[in-house]
Amino acid sequence: MTTDFEISPVSPDDSDGLWSILEPVFRAGDTYTIEPSISQEAAIAYWCGTDKKTFVVRNGSEILGTYYIRPNQAGGGSHVCNCGYMTAPFARGRGVARAMLEHSLQLAPKLGYRAMQYNFVVSTNRRAVDIWQQYGFEIVGRLPRAFAHPVDGFVDAYVMYKELTD
Repeated sequence: MTTDFEISPVSPDDSDGLWSILEPVFRAGDTYTIEPSISQEAAIAYWCGTDKKTFVVRNGSEILGTYYIRPNQAGGGSHVCNCGYMTAPFARGRGVARAMLEHSLQLAPKLGYRAMQYNFVVSTNRRAVDIWQQYGFEIVGRLPRAFAHPVDGFVDAYVMYKELTD
């Protein structure tokens, strides 16, 4: 996908831009298992933790999205990565999520990962599920009524997986 986006590692100067993306998603409480009342400091610390490589998507100086990549497990499971993605509300529908996904799929093998796994994809997040399936991710597990959605009640969560090597 060709875009005008630049994807680069997050910097300390990006905190306000990150918060403008993280806050509405965490406050909504409908896609991430993060306490909706999380503070800005705690949210940034979580998203940019030392166990993660965190990136931002820019169009000029404007931050449109962010994602992280990290080992899904330690030891014998460290060859499988996990990612989290968020797009700024005003930037949805512009290909930002696909750009982050493509970047992470290209980066993961360079970092030594052989597969990518999403551990807890809320089933009502159809847009994300559809995009990931278009890129070859499979639903390999269903966790019945594992997520307390603020509007829809208890809904399923999926484990999604994609091998990155032949």
